Amino acid sequence: MGNDRSGAVAVGPAALDPGEVVGVARDGREVVLTGEALAALGVGRERVDALARGTLPAYGVSTGFGALANLHIPAGRRADLQRSLIRSHAAGSGPEVEREVVRAMMLLRLRTLASGRTGVRPGTARALAGLLNARITPVVHEYGSLGCSGDLAPLAHVALALMGEGTVRDAAGTALPAGEALAAAGLDPVELAAKEGLALINGTDGMLGMLVLACHDLRRLLRTADLAAAMSVEAQLGTDRVFAADLLALRPHPGQAAAAANMRALLAGSPIVASHRGPGCTRVQDAYSLRCAPQVAGAARDTLDHAELVASRELAAAIDNPVVTEDGRVESNGNFHGAPVGYVLDFLAIAVADLASMSERRTDRMLDVSRSSGLPPFLADDPGVDSGHMIAQYTQAGIVSELKRLAAPASADSIPSSAMQEDHVSMGWSAARKLRRSLDGLGRVLAVEILTAARALDLRAPLTPAPATGRAVAALRERVPGPGPDRHLAPEIEAAVAAVADGGLLAAAEAVTGPLR
Repeated sequence: MGNDRSGAVAVGPAALDPGEVVGVARDGREVVLTGEALAALGVGRERVDALARGTLPAYGVSTGFGALANLHIPAGRRADLQRSLIRSHAAGSGPEVEREVVRAMMLLRLRTLASGRTGVRPGTARALAGLLNARITPVVHEYGSLGCSGDLAPLAHVALALMGEGTVRDAAGTALPAGEALAAAGLDPVELAAKEGLALINGTDGMLGMLVLACHDLRRLLRTADLAAAMSVEAQLGTDRVFAADLLALRPHPGQAAAAANMRALLAGSPIVASHRGPGCTRVQDAYSLRCAPQVAGAARDTLDHAELVASRELAAAIDNPVVTEDGRVESNGNFHGAPVGYVLDFLAIAVADLASMSERRTDRMLDVSRSSGLPPFLADDPGVDSGHMIAQYTQAGIVSELKRLAAPASADSIPSSAMQEDHVSMGWSAARKLRRSLDGLGRVLAVEILTAARALDLRAPLTPAPATGRAVAALRERVPGPGPDRHLAPEIEAAVAAVADGGLLAAAEAVTGPLR
């Protein structure tokens, strides 16, 4: 995470902006509860207190949870009920979830609390905000959420830290007991009151946080995919005529129009493309992986647009069960089901796998002497003695194969739980976890394509690439040397991966084209 903590994010009943979520999750931005939030929290709490004083059974207030909802809990045991809920539900297992994911989840739960719909006390919401601002991150594990009744186990580990229990990491990343971290930050553990334990864990905030982060990252990777495709078109002596606006308008999908516009901008003024544009060129059509790049990247963009629409709706949602309604009722509901988020997480994983698959095919064409239009086999300096980028493509192919497996939908699965009370679940958390791995893989695949295309473009000398793609090659050359005898290739691949991840290559190209779409 970065150190910039400027510009606190105001958290209230209104929807959060995705950029605010990214800022808190990754850049350590602080949060502040608005006056409107504190007022809503007060009103919601009054409703829950009135319910707790009454005689009517209320789920999670005077009853047990899940399949135990028919068991009455006497008033004197209801604080124990909330503590027991958190301790028993903090049952995660496996590797730690990334800090940015946990912080996003904490922020999104705080936003729902700030709506006043959950009935927690203002002090409990302030405590969660204090945890974020102290940069204390509860240790959350990869396994434990079925994506229904909320991301129960992950959120329970956060609530456990609020109680001063469990393990957290401090601002420096050091693991320590939650009680010690709270004391060091001047924070008091929370004594949970009626319904508060349930309200802290009954939301889809983990999967939503990962969706918001994924959408942010995929936007950049889509522009990077257009850059990689443009470099490959030049490297393989392809044509830019198929990206003409009037041709793309015949099939009016907005995503493919944007991708084609990017490729036209990236290829503008290319001496390589101009060199074979005349009547002497006998190639009628490029391969699909070149010619159809905007169609595939465009479909991925349209898929991302839909995912961002779903995310925007979720960022305005108040998810809890039971929930405090506008007219003061406290009602059970099913809004905690993760299907809307799980579906788009899976949909994005399909698009990511397809983008990577097309990228790998373009790379392979540059290495195959029978298809590369005059480039040396495997772009090797001395073919036979040198292997060039032969095994870089193997690495790429291995990642693509993994991405195809990760594209299998998690949301198509369901395992009943809680003695069949919770008999259909979304698996949205699992969909989010695999999408994060998919996005990492896509970045690596694109990096290998760009690394290979840059080498091929250097080998086209004295012909030169377009100003924009040429600037990207120059930016890569600041990290990776140009063609020559075989070198240890793994560090060069990782340098290209870093240049994709930090946006350096994209920024170099956009310095010529202006912001790509």
